[in-house]
Amino acid sequence: MNKSFDEAFCIYLEYHIGSVFENSSDTMINHFWCDGVAMPSPEQLDKKYINDKRRITTKAWIGVNGQREYEITIKFGKYSLRRIAKGKSLKDCVPDYLSSDWIKIDIKKATIELQFL
Repeated sequence: MNKSFDEAFCIYLEYHIGSVFENSSDTMINHFWCDGVAMPSPEQLDKKYINDKRRITTKAWIGVNGQREYEITIKFGKYSLRRIAKGKSLKDCVPDYLSSDWIKIDIKKATIELQFL
């Protein structure tokens, strides 16, 4: 079991993404909200898999009503990779919700990409 990426972290990420949308100056997304981030498949939570791939993909529910299914890709930076290797929390690796430059969203393709520290 991966202690860095668990159900509690998915809930944290759900609210954090919602806060980014809420505080964004981008009128395309500032009325969006996030209604959940799914746990990735178990094989993606393996420390070696994460270290080798440096990313995981799963689903999130995003949009005006928070019900459109998006494919979410989470890219890990050096700090988050170290935290995962040690089994530590990733909360400190998620950039500030007042900034949206770490999130790339494609509304037409229903994809979102997050870059952790």
